[in-house]
Amino acid sequence: MSLSGKRVFVTGGSRGIGLEIAKRIARDGAKVAIAAKTAEPNPKLPGTIFTAAEEIEAAGGTALPLVTDIRDENAIVAAVNEAAEKFGGLDILINNASAINLTKTLDTPAKRFDLMFDVNVRGTFLTSQAALPHLLKGENPHILTLSPPLSMKDKWFKNHVAYTMSKYGMSMCVLGMSAEFKREGVAVNALWPMTAIETAALKMIPGIDTNFCRKPEIMADAAYLILNKDSKSTTGNFFVDEEVLRESGVSDFDSYSVVPGTKDLLKDFFLD
Repeated sequence: MSLSGKRVFVTGGSRGIGLEIAKRIARDGAKVAIAAKTAEPNPKLPGTIFTAAEEIEAAGGTALPLVTDIRDENAIVAAVNEAAEKFGGLDILINNASAINLTKTLDTPAKRFDLMFDVNVRGTFLTSQAALPHLLKGENPHILTLSPPLSMKDKWFKNHVAYTMSKYGMSMCVLGMSAEFKREGVAVNALWPMTAIETAALKMIPGIDTNFCRKPEIMADAAYLILNKDSKSTTGNFFVDEEVLRESGVSDFDSYSVVPGTKDLLKDFFLD
């Protein structure tokens, strides 16, 4: 099992889950492009695409940092094409970039609604669209999108309907594109965490104690297993990190906990 030499494009990978996935892939000697708009340090959200590139290189990969606003379709196409040109093609796309705003209907301003739809839905669709011509020529090509299983239970909508719609939009890209490109052998799958994951972005949300979360490494290890699967036979799945690892033989998940020994971990949204 190896992703050595794979040519990878990751959106929003300057920190958090996206960066951990990039570093896990890099350990095999893969070539990883990081497309995010964080070029300058933010006091609230540490990490830039350039510090991410350094970590990817330190892990054993080749890094290509690309300053990209995922809301700009021209910037997306330019970044994808630059990565494909530098790497000689693309084999893997990780749709990681995402915006979150957990507010009810009357508390969601239009600019927040637009941000979530521009990054989550539009960004996922357009990045996939730009990458697919390259992936169709790639080796064991995969698109992996960090979005949840589709559940129509109203409890997942009533407290943050705009956010839920935007994340489900990402998942509908998975559902539709997996069927559309199945014959061509491009795997299109989703990955979602069983529990809340400790990230800098999560720490900014009031009322969440990250001591009851898992570390991003669990998502990275699950993604690594998925990306090693045969693209022709593994598509259209809504994977959950813990389930992927259990199927591979992992039974002890304590090392992934922010505080080892924690039993009452926070379950993530959208899992019935």
